Amino acid sequence: MNKEQLIRLGSHTAKAGFQNEKDVVDAFNNWQTDVLAKQWLMVMGYNLDEIEYVIAEIIHGQFKADIQVQITIKLTHLIDSQNIQVKLVSNKTGFNQIDKRRLEKYQEMWNMPHDILEILQYYTGELPPYKKNTKDPRRMFLTEMSEKPVSRLIDWINNNKPLIITDVLKGRGKFSAEWVLVIQKSNELNWVLLPINIVINHYSAGATIVTKQGNLKMGKITIQRKGGDNGRESAKMLQFKLDPIELFVFKTDSETA
Repeated sequence: MNKEQLIRLGSHTAKAGFQNEKDVVDAFNNWQTDVLAKQWLMVMGYNLDEIEYVIAEIIHGQFKADIQVQITIKLTHLIDSQNIQVKLVSNKTGFNQIDKRRLEKYQEMWNMPHDILEILQYYTGELPPYKKNTKDPRRMFLTEMSEKPVSRLIDWINNNKPLIITDVLKGRGKFSAEWVLVIQKSNELNWVLLPINIVINHYSAGATIVTKQGNLKMGKITIQRKGGDNGRESAKMLQFKLDPIELFVFKTDSETA
């Protein structure tokens, strides 16, 4: 099996149940008898005959990776670590929140100019509408704003798109995600495991546009006001969402059971 096949390998059918990240950790920790864990290790480029130990654990805290897998190679005793973001989904389609923060935090992360911050403050409701009769009296949709500020917002997003998408998908620091594992829970179990760069390239593809609903779409990522929370201040956060099922376009049927 060549490297390209290993990267694209990601279709497996099994009657196993995955409820949360702990089940994935348990699979890795029982890799010698767990068929799925063996497949995942192969996708990540490991020769199973060369592995001595595998230790996986959940990463606690606000990090993009959900679990870390440490692989010890025979004879060398070298330990290789892989940070994996895990997405468990039940539906054939559906959005998954990948990041949400207060605008001031995004301003700090991305050196956001004041005028861009202000546009987004009207959008999330941190600032009240400057027009009457908006669809929501608490905030403004982008379709309710004039063309100039909206164009300015789109230009700024496009100029900073690589940074924004990398931060919301991969993150920063020692617990940034290196792999994304999507597990679809239905009558049978399907999964796909991909390097983060492939995931970033996939969701980056496409223009930045204002949707008919007045929200933003950056490539294949939706940007919108968080909402909900019974009207608490946290409802005014900005959130980024995507459909993880899209990644199954990369799977093959080369491995089944």
